[in-house]
Amino acid sequence: MSTPAVTTPSRWRALTHHHLFWPVAVLVVLLLVNVPFTPDFFAIRMTDGHLYGSLVSIVLFASPLILVAVGMTLVIATGGIDLSVGAVVAITGALTCSYISDQADQNALAGVFLAMGIGLVAAVVCGLWNGFLVARMGIQPIIATLIIMVAGRGVAQLIADGQIITINSEPYKLIGGGYWLTLPFSIFVVAAVVAVTVALTRRTALGLLVESVGGNAEASRLVGIRSRRIKIMVYVFCALCAGIAGLMISSNTSAADGNNAGLWIELDAILAVVIGGTSLLGGRFSIGGTVVGALVIQTLTTTIYTIGVPTQTNLVFKAAVVIVVCLLQSPKFRAKVLGSRGKTTAPAVPSVAPAEPAPKMEVS
Repeated sequence: MSTPAVTTPSRWRALTHHHLFWPVAVLVVLLLVNVPFTPDFFAIRMTDGHLYGSLVSIVLFASPLILVAVGMTLVIATGGIDLSVGAVVAITGALTCSYISDQADQNALAGVFLAMGIGLVAAVVCGLWNGFLVARMGIQPIIATLIIMVAGRGVAQLIADGQIITINSEPYKLIGGGYWLTLPFSIFVVAAVVAVTVALTRRTALGLLVESVGGNAEASRLVGIRSRRIKIMVYVFCALCAGIAGLMISSNTSAADGNNAGLWIELDAILAVVIGGTSLLGGRFSIGGTVVGALVIQTLTTTIYTIGVPTQTNLVFKAAVVIVVCLLQSPKFRAKVLGSRGKTTAPAVPSVAPAEPAPKMEVS
């Protein structure tokens, strides 16, 4: 029996129903909008052995957001949320830059690596604290992570004595502002983190365990899955990603600002996760969708400045675009907009006459 050929409308319908179609479509549209205002927007040039261009800059500036959003994806997949990532970014940057600034030789590799290790350990401790409150103490994730969101930024300012710590370390500068193989080094860091995350969640059973905990934590526990450990692990991973982002941000500016570093990055990360197709209710998640969502957020920011949107209205413009993307991803919204198009009529069910009742047997 020959397989019937798939018609073009069916292929188009299948394509538009893919969870990455609309985020990628919006990303392409945002990139094209910049062309009339910047004719050489897609041009990439080589200067002093480094690649420069708008596209390279978008990926460079989106790198910290991608890292935070990847960690946030796994937290949301378990049915949680992490509002503390911005504070973790500030704490990590403040601790690392504070230690480097106290060194006699700020270019010493041993001192730089030790400072980075101290910053990342602090990030992991914050993740353990969040995971402990959520998994062990049963506190709602939004409340548990709100503690570090509020107190953590104050801790970062205490570390920096309320000042902006500036450093002059070439090895540390490499993480967020250096180049390697003609590309920004931060791109390689992000690529490595994303690749490891995808390998662990899609090539092992870890991703399935995370999804099962997010789908029904109690049922997962009853079938033998250690849901509490899974939750603690994802909060630690999210904090670690935020810590790496903190190193990247402070490295790019060669300074640590406890008040403004990573400010509101948690909201952009949640938006990137949602745009990428991951449900806030937990369960299934998409790392690739999150990366696309983060690129959409950064491209939108770049577009706002390129087309000259007034500064006082850029947040409103940004919110409007995000609403459009979320609506386009909603099957119910698309069904209402498209109306009856694409709907198929269910085949009629033939009526069946009721069977006659069986004769009763009388027993004498």
